Amino acid sequence: MLVAGVDSSTQSTKVLLCQAEDGTVLGRGSAPHPPGTECDPAAWWSALEQAGHGLLDRADAVAVAAQQHGMVVLDEASQVIRPALLWNDLRSAPAARELIAERGGPGWWARHTGSVPSASFTVTKLRWLAEHEPANAARVARVLLPHDWLTWRLSAAGAAGRAAEPVTDRGDASGTGYFSPAAGHWLPGVAASALGHEPGLPRIAKPAEAIGETAGGAVLAPGTGDNMGAALGLGLEPGELVTSIGTSGTAYAVTERPAADESGMVAGFADATGRYLPLIATVNAGLVLSAVAALTGTDLHGLSARALAAGPGAGGIVLLPYLDGERSPNRPDATGVLRGLTTRNATGPNLARAAIEAVLGTLAEAADLIAAQGASRQRVLLIGGGARSEAVRRIAPGIFGVPVLVPAPEEYVALGAARQAAWALAGTPEPPGWPRIRPEQHTGPPDPGVRQRLAWMQKATTDWDSAGWDTPVWPQ
Repeated sequence: MLVAGVDSSTQSTKVLLCQAEDGTVLGRGSAPHPPGTECDPAAWWSALEQAGHGLLDRADAVAVAAQQHGMVVLDEASQVIRPALLWNDLRSAPAARELIAERGGPGWWARHTGSVPSASFTVTKLRWLAEHEPANAARVARVLLPHDWLTWRLSAAGAAGRAAEPVTDRGDASGTGYFSPAAGHWLPGVAASALGHEPGLPRIAKPAEAIGETAGGAVLAPGTGDNMGAALGLGLEPGELVTSIGTSGTAYAVTERPAADESGMVAGFADATGRYLPLIATVNAGLVLSAVAALTGTDLHGLSARALAAGPGAGGIVLLPYLDGERSPNRPDATGVLRGLTTRNATGPNLARAAIEAVLGTLAEAADLIAAQGASRQRVLLIGGGARSEAVRRIAPGIFGVPVLVPAPEEYVALGAARQAAWALAGTPEPPGWPRIRPEQHTGPPDPGVRQRLAWMQKATTDWDSAGWDTPVWPQ
């Protein structure tokens, strides 16, 4: 039996065709998405058709994992009203502040939805739509997430253009801001207060429920969000924490109890198996490395080589990597700050090292906050495009302070979707026990100084608006 897993990310669609019994990858395809922070869902469908050509039609079951939070709004005829606003579109930051205040502060959101909404969350995008495009908001009959819409299009009803009840899963639903992970149901009143009227929301499927068939007769699984898919593809175990350096940065772990962090840093998501996935996402990650590589006249491979030529601490240079604003912490208007630059340390290797330490340092801080929500952290799994950098792999253990495991490069989101498809096909209580690829392990002495200086920078830049530019003494 064969299964197909789809990863519809911000930048592209990837499809893996796997053996249902053990996850062996038999075929793969990919296709790009247009750039930007909003996208016509038709572009995702076109990319899926291209990436899945010769693969989807061979599968006995299919599942889609996709970027979280994106707002897909449909009218009464199930037609897309406007391009989807994506997770990295931060124009709804004022709406997030409004919504938090309307419910009496962050505590209510953490208790009821598991998360304090930032500009990434779907609920804030609904409020933005109501305030800035009221005519479009009035037409909204349904609100879907990217994976919901693609799953519906893959269904036999969607392929025929017929109206049918869309389906989602609790993992992706937990990133909307109007779903309760702890209770496992929608909060339709929250969506209504954001949009101005109550929209139709997808049915929440059980984990690995067979929700229908594709037009070609394959079993259709409910799908999930990209981070939930990656956790399933990695076979994430207790005591492990994943950090991913891709377009965005993420840190997450699987737990048995829901998180509720009133600070707003930890999002209390659900996973794709019936458990929970406390997660922190940063806007700035891999693109910071690309930007600094370009700034210093090299590529990512050259950035890695230069960083390894510098010592820990980058000669005293610290980069606060908020180049594109930030959601964790919630500072959508922030910019990057370079501190400690002198004529003696202003070298390409030091700048390269500072960039890598900055990205890893913010993710290490995220790991600490997730551990405080009850997730045991005995080792870190490092994935994403950034994990291909030798410098990232070698520097990471000192910053995280625990062993770092680097799994073999693979499309783990798509692999997790394929595993969910195999699970739906098998109808078993637990996911199929696909063997885990032996990861590469890295260790090293702790280097707390990097984290201390980065934390100082975060606090100082937060205080500068009120305290002026006379900053505290730089820590030694």
